[in-house]
Amino acid sequence: MSFSRFTLLLATVALSCTLFAQQLPTHPAPAESAVDNDFVQKAFGSTCSLIGTPSVADLDGDGIDDIVIPAKCTNPMMDQAEANFRVVDPYNSFFGYGNPKVTTQFASDDPERRGYCLLIIHGAGSQAWRSPTPKAKFLIVNLPFKQIVVKKMMVKKKKTMMGIFAEEVGGDDAVSVTFWDGRKYKYQPLGSSME
Repeated sequence: MSFSRFTLLLATVALSCTLFAQQLPTHPAPAESAVDNDFVQKAFGSTCSLIGTPSVADLDGDGIDDIVIPAKCTNPMMDQAEANFRVVDPYNSFFGYGNPKVTTQFASDDPERRGYCLLIIHGAGSQAWRSPTPKAKFLIVNLPFKQIVVKKMMVKKKKTMMGIFAEEVGGDDAVSVTFWDGRKYKYQPLGSSME
């Protein structure tokens, strides 16, 4: 076999391996697969259940992974003290009144979406968000999301931080971002379309 035919054969095999590797099914990242209803209920109480795919990112800028979990909680205030988390409402705070003791009683326009919330764990130590004693836990209520994406956002000039971008419920393709400002979670409407 000549050198050029051998090189061509080797290139064909390499290309085939590359194409085969690209067609293999992807599996959830270990962080996502470690989160199930048992994890959610242990961390946030028995009234909460997983409804979407979790996202891992450093939300509070401390260099340790945090997690955002889309969930449905039928009574978010009930397990707050026992599970050691804070219920917060940055959405209604943006519009003037965000006391979760009151705003958790507001009924959603869509009965199917009633109780949708975001569960956030700020990680601590080498186990990050999986730590038995995380830095902090938050349950965000009343955010009218259809889907969320956690990605970097630009703050001021050249400073970036992680934000939770949400495509909101409603006919106008509204998009918002919820982010940690160093003290609390804040909500900011952005306009329309996440694409």
